[in-house]
Amino acid sequence: MSRIGKKPVPLPTGVSVTSGNENIEVKGPKGSLNFPLYPQVKLRVEGGQALVEPSGEGGREVSAIHGLTRACLANMVAGVTKGFEKKLEIHGVGWNVKLEGKTLVLSVGFAHTVKVAPPKGIDVVCPTNTTITISGIDKQAVGQFAARIRKVRPPEPYKGKGIKYAEEIIRRKSGKAFGS
Repeated sequence: MSRIGKKPVPLPTGVSVTSGNENIEVKGPKGSLNFPLYPQVKLRVEGGQALVEPSGEGGREVSAIHGLTRACLANMVAGVTKGFEKKLEIHGVGWNVKLEGKTLVLSVGFAHTVKVAPPKGIDVVCPTNTTITISGIDKQAVGQFAARIRKVRPPEPYKGKGIKYAEEIIRRKSGKAFGS
């Protein structure tokens, strides 16, 4: 059995979890999310908490799916109550970002601007012209969109220019050394 899968997921007030034959649905104050329910696991809701249990014999695959289902369920509960947020920073002289409607327009040293449209359910805010805040209820979608923006111009180790996560630390390298 998975160590993570054994832990119950506490359900705050206002959050309901229902499971059908093929998926789990979590509804809360910020919206609702779905996740497929694998046949190797069962979901049981009792006493203000949700328990994920393996159904039948457990091998490595069943243990992995058991832990995965519990972790995704916990993320869905957190998402529909508090939501998730990622912050990105742009470093470079003259590099900036602006919003045109809902589309991000990145000016990051290319001969053209790069336009990136967020997927459904993702909110993007630019408090300054060098910071981007991405928020939503789906942890995977928020992280994927942040990674997609970062991939436009990843930070480089020599001058530190590029798009990086706010909490990310870029290890700087020294440039060419003159040896005589």
